[in-house]
Amino acid sequence: MEVWLCVLSFCLLSFFPLSISAEATCNLKAKFNLSGYKDIKKKVVIGGMFPIHMRIASSDGNTSRVPVSAGCEGFNFRAFRWTQTMLFAINEINNRQDLLPKTDLGYVIYDSCFTISKAVEGTLTYLTGQDEAVPNYRCGSGPPLGALVGAGGSDLSIATARIMGLYHFPQISYCSTCSALNNKFQFPTFLRTVPNDMYQSTAMAQLVLHFGWTWVGTIAADDDYGKYGIKDFKEQVEEAGVCISFSEILPKVHSPEDIQRIVETVVESTAKIIVVFSSEVDLSPLIGELLRHNVTNRTWIASEAWITSALINQPGVSSLLGGTLGFAVKMADIPGLEEYLLDVDPYDPLTEEFWETYFQCTLRFNSALKQSRLWASQGNSTLSRAGVPGGMCSGLELLNKINNTYWDVSQLRITYSVYKAVYAVAHALHNLEHCEEGKGPFTGNTCANISSFEPWQLMYYMKNVEYTVPTGESIYFDDGEVEAYYDIINWQVNSDGEVFYVTVGHYNASANNSMIIRNDSIIWNSQEPTPPKSVCSENCQPGTRKGIRQGEPVCCFDCIPCADGEISNLTNARECILCHEDYWSNKAHDECVPKIIEFLAFGEPLGITLIVISAFGAFLTIAVGVVFIVNVNTPLVKANDPMLSFSLLFSLVVTFLCSIVFLGRPQHWSCMTSQVALALGFALCLSSIMGKAAVLMLRALALKASRARTKAAAKAAKAAAEAAASSGSPDVIVTNTNNNIDVSAVPEKDKLTCGHQRAMAVMATLLQAIACTVWLLTFPPHPIKNTSAQNIKIILECHEGNVIFICCIFAYDILLALLAFIFGFIARKLEDHFNEGKCVTFGMLVFFIVWISFVPAYLSTRGKFMVAVQIFAILASSFGLLTCIFLPKCYIILVKPERNTEALIRTRSKPRDSALTGTSVSLGTAATDINSTIASTAIDD
Repeated sequence: MEVWLCVLSFCLLSFFPLSISAEATCNLKAKFNLSGYKDIKKKVVIGGMFPIHMRIASSDGNTSRVPVSAGCEGFNFRAFRWTQTMLFAINEINNRQDLLPKTDLGYVIYDSCFTISKAVEGTLTYLTGQDEAVPNYRCGSGPPLGALVGAGGSDLSIATARIMGLYHFPQISYCSTCSALNNKFQFPTFLRTVPNDMYQSTAMAQLVLHFGWTWVGTIAADDDYGKYGIKDFKEQVEEAGVCISFSEILPKVHSPEDIQRIVETVVESTAKIIVVFSSEVDLSPLIGELLRHNVTNRTWIASEAWITSALINQPGVSSLLGGTLGFAVKMADIPGLEEYLLDVDPYDPLTEEFWETYFQCTLRFNSALKQSRLWASQGNSTLSRAGVPGGMCSGLELLNKINNTYWDVSQLRITYSVYKAVYAVAHALHNLEHCEEGKGPFTGNTCANISSFEPWQLMYYMKNVEYTVPTGESIYFDDGEVEAYYDIINWQVNSDGEVFYVTVGHYNASANNSMIIRNDSIIWNSQEPTPPKSVCSENCQPGTRKGIRQGEPVCCFDCIPCADGEISNLTNARECILCHEDYWSNKAHDECVPKIIEFLAFGEPLGITLIVISAFGAFLTIAVGVVFIVNVNTPLVKANDPMLSFSLLFSLVVTFLCSIVFLGRPQHWSCMTSQVALALGFALCLSSIMGKAAVLMLRALALKASRARTKAAAKAAKAAAEAAASSGSPDVIVTNTNNNIDVSAVPEKDKLTCGHQRAMAVMATLLQAIACTVWLLTFPPHPIKNTSAQNIKIILECHEGNVIFICCIFAYDILLALLAFIFGFIARKLEDHFNEGKCVTFGMLVFFIVWISFVPAYLSTRGKFMVAVQIFAILASSFGLLTCIFLPKCYIILVKPERNTEALIRTRSKPRDSALTGTSVSLGTAATDINSTIASTAIDD
């Protein structure tokens, strides 16, 4: 009746059309099927909510009866240990005299079945105070409710905290770590004795970065715990440059298709590191499927929810999960808990199902009898001798004889959080009970009554409580949160193939997020001491840069070698650094080294060779000059102005020696001297040759004219003789005139004297000297560092100063050479025992061939070899001129001195066709009388 009175008082009147109102009737729409355990005959009651079962049982979907919430299945021994720990703590507190000495604590515990709906059902029922839920009313009588310890997972606590927050009812969680719960606007009365997942996500990110993993996969449960945890983790690692290979969500309702898809993703991914934010219940199906597919060679990063879970750590998982790293909340030993866990009454409603599940038997006789008869009908079992059906529990079974997670107290972490949560409520109640009147925290400095306090009054003490648990740890809440301290756990495999937990480090958020890891204590899944690699692409070593692949994460890249002249001295450099102008990249492209300074040095083999050749050429030229000086009075030396010959030899000495100036490190004086000496040397040389060739050309032209006149006269005489003969005169005798002509009819003196020749040479050289002076004064050649010709070298060379000037200067030399060649070519048919016209022609041909060949050779070379090519061209052209012009004369002077006479040099024998001939040496001596020639060919009447 009390329930119905509460319901009726809660219902409101409804207003209908026409202002007609009627009293509304309210009734329950469904019945809760709760697994509750109570002891409320105490002064204050503490609520508890634990996932004693793993899931709700499937319903038949029958809608023909009053709906009843589904039951639960899948007994969870670990969560049952948490439940027993709460009872142990309450019992321990009730036995203490220094904590709540006048108050006994009772409890109301509900099974959340790891399901939000069950958690909400339990919360509403807990607030109502009876087995039926009536929102916004407390219909039950009895002791006041203290606080709720629970409700297990983060999703469950979020659901219950929203309801509890409406009534300012304190809730303290022992394993809800989701970072969303730190929002005090949405969850004003929520506290917890486990760290916020925000710190765990940071710790996981630091762990990944610590080992240099840049390619990881993530798996999260389909709840707020998994989603918020993995979201914070991904944000932090991606900001640090880590890429997520895949991100999968574990289904809350078991789905073979989804599990199979996740397994395929794990197998196909190249990521060797997988971060899992999930509860043990949600992860268990995936682990089983991975074992069936024999997935190995992966390192798992575990969240605190499953790192020490016996549900995951089953026999046979070592091949898959060996080497797992994870974070676990603070651990402690709770004295007396192990004995309490083993002291179980099998016939207590709270422990009955535990006993039956633990020993695989039943405590109910009728159920055992029914099952035994069923087995007997199948031929599998019979009644025992004493008439006790098979499968019946005796109640005397020993708990410590079976290995089970329930009584494993070696890793009391969440269990310890339950213990601390109960003590937090107890200390808050203790402070409330011992409030001094007139000094209370409430209006008018009043205090609350321990027998009839309001939830919001206890909430004040919960938020401000500071206490010490029997283990010695001091605890206080910072806006509902405790300090974040994690042990880093490594799953290691012993010789029997069993997994055991080894603490290899810790993380302390209070100490500036410090992480300490003993790398040498970690045993990896590969059984190797070095951490596994998990990268999409291997690190780009110094000397290369990262080239991003289009459409792929930034961790997937190609290592592109730095271009010549660029380096990268860091691993995974995004860009290469350009070396300074005077530096170049080494072979590995990881360091800028000074460029090689190159010039044609005196001391290197090529330089020495060129010096020897130049010196030899100069010496040979001087030797020729000495020969000419000694034989200056001989006809061959005197034949064509000895002074031009000596100026020519002097210029050749200059050209030979100026090539040496091109060697060595370029200096201002050497750059100017080498180019000017070369230009002036060739100008004097070519102008001297041109003066010689000009005289020879004029002689050849004069001889040609004389021959033409002589030939015309001979033709006229012959014609006259033939005419006379044909007239029939008997006194006229006709003879062959061609055989009787022996005339050279040339001028007695050259039009160009020696003075003219010397003047031509001086003027031509003077013009070049003036041009060179202007060049040196305006744009003088100067040394430069050529860094563009060759990448790895700095070529020290001479810059011409102005391209137009140097082109004009050497074009002038080419013009002189061209004129000398033309003059010599015209004079090449002068018929002597020694034809100097031919020597000039051949010499100039050699000169042109050398310099024409020089141009492509010079343009195709770089560095010191350009200088070498230029010197070779200078030497080759100088040797060519020296050889072609002076070697024949030296041959006659030194080897055939008998030919160096006026008589032998003056004339040559007549040709067989009696053609007119002339000489280049003796044309200025005497002429033959044309009249006598005509008289000898004709007879007068």
